[in-house]
Amino acid sequence: MPRTERIRQSSSEQLSWDEVQKFQSTGWRLIALEWERDLPEAGSAPTPAAEHQAPPFGLRVATDCSTLIEDGSETEILVAMMELIIQDGPYSAIADELNRSGYRTREGMPWSPVSVFEMLPRLIDAGPKILSSENWRRRRQETQPRQQPPVI
Repeated sequence: MPRTERIRQSSSEQLSWDEVQKFQSTGWRLIALEWERDLPEAGSAPTPAAEHQAPPFGLRVATDCSTLIEDGSETEILVAMMELIIQDGPYSAIADELNRSGYRTREGMPWSPVSVFEMLPRLIDAGPKILSSENWRRRRQETQPRQQPPVI
């Protein structure tokens, strides 16, 4: 699966269609818009929009906007992270290896020991699916040393 590059661009003015077309002409795909507004004073009831959350790491909203589907690049990061955690190294070594491999957080930032630690609940949630996948079995076979039969 090809690696993807992501950028986050802040805007203090209206987004123009020309700006969108400029990015598209250089190979970028618009994958999300993020909206922000000032919250009402404390004590007010939250609005439904305030209850929305980003999809779990490794998933994204489908084009029909009604389901979550696997995000291949983020799933690849989860698998790599799982392999490194199984090796029982410190979080700093896991973060260093993820960064060395070119992986970045969803926000496009380098991995840190804290960001690796914050992924543990997601790994627990996604672990059964990762560990039962054919991709995982194949990768484990490739990384395990070949055992020689005993000489008798």
